[in-house]
Amino acid sequence: MDKREYKISEDLVSIRLDKAISMKDKSISRATIQRLIDEGNILVNSKKVKASYKLNLNDIVTIINEEPKEVEIKPENIPLDIIYEDKDILVVNKQKGLVVHPGNGNPDGTLVNAIMAKCKDSLSGIGGKIRPGIVHRIDKDTSGILIVAKNDNAHINISEQIKEHKVKKTYIALVRGVVKENQATIDMPIARSTKDRTKMAVSKNGKNAITHIEVLERFNGYTLLKVNIETGRTHQIRVHLAEIGYPIVGDYVYSNGKNPFGVEGQMLHSQKIEFTHPTTKKIMILEAELPKYFEKVLEELRG
Repeated sequence: MDKREYKISEDLVSIRLDKAISMKDKSISRATIQRLIDEGNILVNSKKVKASYKLNLNDIVTIINEEPKEVEIKPENIPLDIIYEDKDILVVNKQKGLVVHPGNGNPDGTLVNAIMAKCKDSLSGIGGKIRPGIVHRIDKDTSGILIVAKNDNAHINISEQIKEHKVKKTYIALVRGVVKENQATIDMPIARSTKDRTKMAVSKNGKNAITHIEVLERFNGYTLLKVNIETGRTHQIRVHLAEIGYPIVGDYVYSNGKNPFGVEGQMLHSQKIEFTHPTTKKIMILEAELPKYFEKVLEELRG
């Protein structure tokens, strides 16, 4: 167990706890800091506080960073579409219907179970024992590109790139309705819904969320969009598109879920990702082709 203490000096007064730790110790990723705060392993004056706590002069910050626990998840032989792999990262094209990591109602059969089977001895432990290697996520019914970190240095590096908005993500979405504008930007803050805690919603009290859309093709009653996000809020694309009146086809959470094409779940695909390799520092641009069911629906719409 690694235990460290800092006495807050004048240069850190009135700064948020999570930001101050990030400034003080570059070896800890923002994601790890948030997890440690939530778990009560970052204390201020021996008390548990929120990440937003504003520090005072001479506050004592204690960081208890336990060694990553042995992952108690069984490896499963689930097929993976691997786009790229080296000693630092694994980039996969996740299939629709596959949950990223175990959770309530999904103890196994996840992407984590699959990558455990492929590379158990080489996954970062920063994400905690149920999320080894997971740097970022996409929803169960969203297909496409996902980066997996194979060591802690890669995890920290990619996490920092995401935090600083240096990872560029491009999605393809089929929405209900004909979008009139060729291009548009949706700038609406998003927060946890006060009516349903399992959902997100546009809220003036939410976190900043920016989505850019571009029309690729228009059909009778539907539009194919290219979507780029500046921020990575939970369900951001789904919430924003539903809010402006163009919900994603098949989205049963933020719309009625009707899909006349016989496809279950939202028609949203993470098509391309651009980032800097954590070790070589080369720019990586990787793409995942649209799933066959997605292409089939587009062919049907084109008639």
